[in-house]
Amino acid sequence: MRILVAGGAGFIGSHLCDRLLKMNHQVTCLDNLKTGRLANLKEARESKRFRFLRKDVRQPVSLAVDYVFNLASYASPPAYQKWSLETLMTNALGGYQLLELARRQGAKYLFASTSEIYGDPLHHPQKETDWGNVNPVGPRACYDEAKRFGEALTTEYHRKHRLNVRIARIFNTYGPRLQKDDGRVLTNFITQAQRGRALTIYGHGRQTRSFCYVSDLVEGLLRAAFYPRTNGEIFNLGNTNEFTIQDVAELVAELTGKPLKTESRPMPVDDPRRRRPDISKAHRILRWAPKVPLREGLIRTLEGLK
Repeated sequence: MRILVAGGAGFIGSHLCDRLLKMNHQVTCLDNLKTGRLANLKEARESKRFRFLRKDVRQPVSLAVDYVFNLASYASPPAYQKWSLETLMTNALGGYQLLELARRQGAKYLFASTSEIYGDPLHHPQKETDWGNVNPVGPRACYDEAKRFGEALTTEYHRKHRLNVRIARIFNTYGPRLQKDDGRVLTNFITQAQRGRALTIYGHGRQTRSFCYVSDLVEGLLRAAFYPRTNGEIFNLGNTNEFTIQDVAELVAELTGKPLKTESRPMPVDDPRRRRPDISKAHRILRWAPKVPLREGLIRTLEGLK
């Protein structure tokens, strides 16, 4: 199968490229390398079935494909706040270009959305039927609303053009190839601990997150893409084990062998208080559930971030 992975030089995208190549597909990675890295594609570029295309997804795309994975977006808070307009247009215009490609080619399409579409959730855990509680003009809106629009655009192509699509709402994911400066809690903690600095905890530290190891997440994406009964569906993909930020800080300090030192700062604007997916739909239709516990995944991640 001929597969395009937009955003394929990024953290998740590069792991997806590797898995698709191991499944004997022909893979084209499209990435402008603004946050993606060629180093992430070291393994993929050794394959004769892999092609790298340096290109901005907002520009028209013309190639023969059977499947489009749209993972193209700035995803870390420092990146999407620095390139806020680009984030909005990557998900809007970039999504349009990829959907048009899929429509012209009669290809299937997967849109990588995010748990951030739930905002500061009104229901816990979060289900695919929840509408979300997002501030449309806050400092996170450039990412949150961009992904919400991307979902709406994908859905309309399904309705109007009968395009074969699915949406994956990705919850916090971690693992090797994460960039140390990506601004997310695990990489912040790991980098600070390795440098002997205090771990920055925003607010009281009792807010919660759930963390999914990247190999589990990629397996979920593949099942959402290729399993039957996924056309037009939305799936939460994430780990259901919920940790307070304080718990995570203590675990990172333990695994890095550093004494726990913390520094408290005010909560960022619109930062969600709780985050945990209801994955019963993914379990029912995809027979999917994450396998890697946080401790084991963090050990692997620490090796990759040295």
